[in-house]
Amino acid sequence: MANIRPQDMGKPSEQLCKIENLMPLPAPYDKPGMEPDFSTPKDAWKDTYCTSLDGFVGNETLVRPKTKEEEEAMVKQFLTGLERLFSDETNRNYLQPLMLSFEYCAKCNTCSEACHVFKASGEAEIYRPIFRSEVMRKIAKKHFGGGGLLSKFAGGDIDINFETIFRLGELAYRCNLCRRCAQTCPLGLDNGLLARELRKVFSMEMGIAPKPLHEKGSMLQLKTGSSTGITREAFLDMIEFLEEDIYERTGKQYKIPVDKKGADILLTHNAGEYMAWPENPAAFAIIFEEAGLDWTLSSELLGYDNVNYGLFYDDAQSRKIGLGQMKAAKDLGVRRIVVGECGHAHKAAMVSIDRAFVGEDNIPRESFLPLLWDLIRNNVFKLDPMRNNFPVTLHDPCNVARMMGVIQPQREILKVIAPQFREMYPHGAKNFCCGGGSGFAIMKSFNFPEFRNKVTSRMKFKQILEAFQGDMESDIPKYVCAPCSNCKGAIRDILEYYQATAKFNVHYAGLVELVVNAMVQFDKPFLEFLDEEEFYETHVKNKK
Repeated sequence: MANIRPQDMGKPSEQLCKIENLMPLPAPYDKPGMEPDFSTPKDAWKDTYCTSLDGFVGNETLVRPKTKEEEEAMVKQFLTGLERLFSDETNRNYLQPLMLSFEYCAKCNTCSEACHVFKASGEAEIYRPIFRSEVMRKIAKKHFGGGGLLSKFAGGDIDINFETIFRLGELAYRCNLCRRCAQTCPLGLDNGLLARELRKVFSMEMGIAPKPLHEKGSMLQLKTGSSTGITREAFLDMIEFLEEDIYERTGKQYKIPVDKKGADILLTHNAGEYMAWPENPAAFAIIFEEAGLDWTLSSELLGYDNVNYGLFYDDAQSRKIGLGQMKAAKDLGVRRIVVGECGHAHKAAMVSIDRAFVGEDNIPRESFLPLLWDLIRNNVFKLDPMRNNFPVTLHDPCNVARMMGVIQPQREILKVIAPQFREMYPHGAKNFCCGGGSGFAIMKSFNFPEFRNKVTSRMKFKQILEAFQGDMESDIPKYVCAPCSNCKGAIRDILEYYQATAKFNVHYAGLVELVVNAMVQFDKPFLEFLDEEEFYETHVKNKK
């Protein structure tokens, strides 16, 4: 694997790379048989999809053409899209950082040591951050240089053929876009940006993007108002369910405000929370109501779903969704938008498309984390940290910590409510991605979940194991706090894949659930994995 070069991307081969030496995991997963082996790609896939890169299929819309003419047309489409990347008319917002990263890489490989995918794979060459960037660089130099001898000496020494483009379409989805490489680069260059720009060529020029991100994500969201396809009526039914669920959990009746005009706060969630983790929006409702905040949810088109998968692959879709979300807030006349536990929604709403929200189009947007810390440090709630007296570690979502620098509020909260809180290392802005970033958490086609669980999420699983060393093999519950919906999805999958919950009592959820679990007015635990009778005897009965 070590001798694979960017020039090899166009050479005939059944499979360019095979992962053979995965990064070792710490105890108790350092023993043979503790994790499944890789499965073999099915022969039926090879004639249709791109298995010739590394044997994994992540992008099911990347389909092999049936004729030579169709292959040539696909290459031409890609080159046309590449030209538009480097045009001020068609890529003005990203052209400057693109050119800096394209032109000035010193190939020092500092970024490789920072990349969780490269390290977890056993340092497979194709997963170096600079590998796909160098493929893109060589294609561009050959194409723009006319393909002659001079362009070859300038770095354009690569065959621009169908196999090169086909493999590059898959390779663009072997990066979580976590931008840890950019953070560590001594020149400040961003290989994550280059990977994202490559995805744009395939999506915006060629109509090629993973179905979970595009058809079942962005397009469904623009059509129905939700990335899950939930209708307005179904959403309102969910709110009734949440109110009933909260009453059952707490014994207290709460009325969740929906479509309240002129409220101070519009709270937005990842729509997936209502489907997979309804206890999270339930915990937010309890916190906001107990704090006496003037807030609301929106039931309108794009109003309650803060997902924006366009962020990962397509500028046009990202802008459409962002503007639709802003319109829903403006229609309610709220004074500010508070983004709940969704990392990419933080980045999309507050950073990436901020330039679209100017003048009358703008409504202030903020993270829930500083707001929650203000409530807790001002003693708005009466909290008993001993209700969370079990080992707790914190995963920092990349788009909250590294992209936005929101690092301290969540730690200050955990110091108040979780007496056995311990850090992962590294953490904060230097954290490792959960492995589900850039859409991977919802990409489940063919054998791609295997790649995610064994490679992209491997470093995060290693961090979780290291954080709980000394407690892993005890019966006590252990809690991974992950204040992001996509991160929770990735962590859920690795805990299931490695049977960490069944074997070692390792659980996961968000931050707000821990806060509600610590509220002294409730007789029952909010966290479902806690024993209700034991919780009552320990934390309620004696104090009454």
